Amino acid sequence: MAPTSLVKEHPYSHLIDTLTDGRIKFFNPQKLNDARYDKLPLSMRIFLEAAIRKCDGFYIKEEDVQNIIDWQQQQEKAEVPFSPARILLQDFTGIPAMVDLAAMRDAVAKHGMDPSLVNPKCPTDLIVDHSLQIDYSKCAIQNTPNPGGGDSSSRPAPSRPLPRGGSHCGGQRGSCSKGACSDPPASPGRPPASVQQIENTPLLCPFHLKPVSEPETALKNQEMELIRNKERLQFFKWCTKAFKNVNVVPPDVGAVHQVNLEYLSRVIQVSDGFIYPDSVVGTDSHTTMINGLGILGWGVGGIESEAVMLGQPVSLTLPQVVGCKLVGSINPLSTSIDIVLGITKHLRQAGIGGRFVEFFGPGVSQLSTPDRTTIANMCPEYSATVSFFPLDQVTLKHFKRTNFSQEKLELLESYMKAVKLFRSYEDPSEDPQYSEVIEINLSTMVPYVSGPKRPQDRVAICSMKEDFQKCLDEKVGSKGFHISKESQQLRVPFLHCGQEYQLAHGSVVIAAVISCTNNSNPSVMLTAGLLAKKAVEAGLVVKPYIRTSLAPGSGMVTHYLNTSGVLPYFNKLGFEVIGYGCATCVGNTAPLPDAVVDAIKEGNLVACGVLSGNRHFEGRLCDCVRANYLASPPLVVAYAIAGTVGINFEEEPLGVTSEGKELYLRDIWPSRDEVQQTEEDTVISSIFKDLRGRLEKGNTFWKNIDCPDSVLFPWDPKSTYIRSPSFFTKLSKEVPPPQSIQDAHALLFLGDKVTTDHISPAGSIARASAAAKYLMSKHLTPREFNSYGARRGNDAVMTRGTFASIKLQNRFIGKPSPKTVHIPSGQTLDVFEAAERYQRDGIPLIILAGKDYGSGNSRDWVAKGPFLLGVGAVIAESFEKLHKNQLVGMGIMPLQFLPGQNADSLEISGKEKFTITLPDSLSPRQQLTVKTSQGKSFPVTAQFDSEMEVILFRHGGLLRYVARTLL
Repeated sequence: MAPTSLVKEHPYSHLIDTLTDGRIKFFNPQKLNDARYDKLPLSMRIFLEAAIRKCDGFYIKEEDVQNIIDWQQQQEKAEVPFSPARILLQDFTGIPAMVDLAAMRDAVAKHGMDPSLVNPKCPTDLIVDHSLQIDYSKCAIQNTPNPGGGDSSSRPAPSRPLPRGGSHCGGQRGSCSKGACSDPPASPGRPPASVQQIENTPLLCPFHLKPVSEPETALKNQEMELIRNKERLQFFKWCTKAFKNVNVVPPDVGAVHQVNLEYLSRVIQVSDGFIYPDSVVGTDSHTTMINGLGILGWGVGGIESEAVMLGQPVSLTLPQVVGCKLVGSINPLSTSIDIVLGITKHLRQAGIGGRFVEFFGPGVSQLSTPDRTTIANMCPEYSATVSFFPLDQVTLKHFKRTNFSQEKLELLESYMKAVKLFRSYEDPSEDPQYSEVIEINLSTMVPYVSGPKRPQDRVAICSMKEDFQKCLDEKVGSKGFHISKESQQLRVPFLHCGQEYQLAHGSVVIAAVISCTNNSNPSVMLTAGLLAKKAVEAGLVVKPYIRTSLAPGSGMVTHYLNTSGVLPYFNKLGFEVIGYGCATCVGNTAPLPDAVVDAIKEGNLVACGVLSGNRHFEGRLCDCVRANYLASPPLVVAYAIAGTVGINFEEEPLGVTSEGKELYLRDIWPSRDEVQQTEEDTVISSIFKDLRGRLEKGNTFWKNIDCPDSVLFPWDPKSTYIRSPSFFTKLSKEVPPPQSIQDAHALLFLGDKVTTDHISPAGSIARASAAAKYLMSKHLTPREFNSYGARRGNDAVMTRGTFASIKLQNRFIGKPSPKTVHIPSGQTLDVFEAAERYQRDGIPLIILAGKDYGSGNSRDWVAKGPFLLGVGAVIAESFEKLHKNQLVGMGIMPLQFLPGQNADSLEISGKEKFTITLPDSLSPRQQLTVKTSQGKSFPVTAQFDSEMEVILFRHGGLLRYVARTLL
């Protein structure tokens, strides 16, 4: 509710205060005169302010305010609501959310109500960034581009492959079709243009209209992105017209987390004459990066974000807040990623799942704001909800050189100090009381990588060679590949571009500096660039068959890499800018050369990918690349030069110069002082101003898109991208009674660690999949399939893609496969085909699973897909909390085995029939009984954490609940 309109009735109107000039009001929690406020963690003070300001006696009650102020006693007990200041959506999760709202308008209209009532009440930013695919790399077409059904006449003509290290202008590898404006007139004896480009960097680029080197690959990939996604973009543009409070950031601007950090972050909000802290929940897995700026934010599922968009607060149990005290001095050779992975390891071992982490201590002041956002980004890896860095002088300096005016900086500092949300980390008297304190000494951090299959498996680079050898020896599991001793020394020769090379176990074939985690941190990217510069100057090269790529988070990154003079050296090593958006990290890697794939298969080699992201599940980058390592950008460059992960950088040379001199990594690694000085000289306020101008200007393609001008969206029945989902079928005004599950079959019998990647693939659509069969029935060719992410607005595609991962371990099948057994007939079918047959026969479905069901990225289709397959319950040993919430939000019961019990201990084969009887009144954490057709019965706990979750389940999910509130 608006504070100004109901200020007289507001239960906390006596807390309203004004800043010194008297023009702006705010709710001041200090006027509670409660000593407990000064001891609250700063993240909980933001919770308290929001509860006070939004207290309306319905969604948020005075009891909720009292529970938050009494956090020390109520943590992990009281359920509290939180109303964020804004919503952040990326297009993969944003399009189904907006499609659902468009479908909800239809449902409301069918009941005779005004469909325009369906609008986001909370400001919503939607960034189109996940549709980028790498069709072009190193200025060469990778096979044939996939335009996704676009007009063939508009497809770019194939260009000839160009040699690595070509000129950046003048018709070869540059962003401009003209010669370099900085090139002097040719004269006898002068070095070639490529050398001049390195020595006298900047060129004018049409992307930035500034001296920025923009490779041809980026422009071509952007053009293909716009062609194949025109239909989706038309829908997004309709959303900006039809819905209030929706802002769409068009494609080719930057990745969602980058745009959020660089452009959308406000720290404070001013509305209706009131000032309050900025806060955000988002559907992007990197939403938590914003906590590094002192802005509270975390990731939610698409259906939760829809509820917040419609005015519903996020409901969560008052969390424990772990204080992470940083002490000691940072090792000069350690990058932010080393600090990130070190902190991640400590916090993962501390077992802090589901809690908030708040940083304090004198060591925090050594971390720059980009360092903090990088650390904050990794909190999902140790299962924390947020990793919060309260605002301090370092953060203020960051905003001063970005997009904040002096007036706003003064207002920001004045307000944050008035409500005690500003910190001095050197002053221990300001330290709050935490649930527990974990102390981490920064001086102990050394360079690490993570892999080869899981992000939590960290390996010091000094031990990398030995660790990879152990992975080859160990049995197949979380790390092992079980390669026989006689096969481990195998080398497979192959030809590439007329030259012979050899691959072995550990050979690097993918090296990607991508738009995840690190690109918000100039120091890490500049370290990689300076390393590349020194490597090129020393005569080192990267083998041309390695699939190298550089996908910065935004044009800002390209700008500072260029203005610092390092971008041409990236290009010399093959790391060309391929575009702006998520690519490698979501499975959109360009195909490896056929000769490389054939060599890997011939020798059954454990080939490797090295990337600077935070997701690298086995097979995600490429099916034939089994070992994938997360590394900092400079280490990605180093391993690409080495060509193998089987190297000890401390004892073995990285390469040999043309003079025959051995070069070690330490010889070309830039010092911390060198990196910081380069950062100070290049990452300046003009970069952020240029980004803001480009965002506000938009691109011509977006401006020229035509879209419908109507309250209801005119669904095209022929569309394979946008389709009205069936979530509101037979929607009644009355809430139906609880529906028991009678004689259900198990659709799947799964083990431990089933990730969201297994449930809902985000990459390419396999030609033999159920989704492919559907698209081919719509007369599309495989070249026009696009990706699951791009077709997320089509429930028919996404339902067929549910459990379509080739890595799915279904115990009914006994090997990784996107198949299951249709129990009544005994046939092995695609999961969708089996579910379709069950639904046709009126048979309800459940899923049996092990521990940590639903871990990984937040995706709404991991719940929507099973719902549309007909799944009514998931019985597992444990759930990832966010995914459990998503199941409840779609009306699927999350049922948990009692401690010490599982399907094996209960001797369940999975082929029985299951009956789950629901009482007339459900309650949180209620114990239910599951009966089988074999005469067995066993207890399970219904994982409803609050009365609100019970209400959502009884309504059949969040969407139907929200729709009923409008009827």
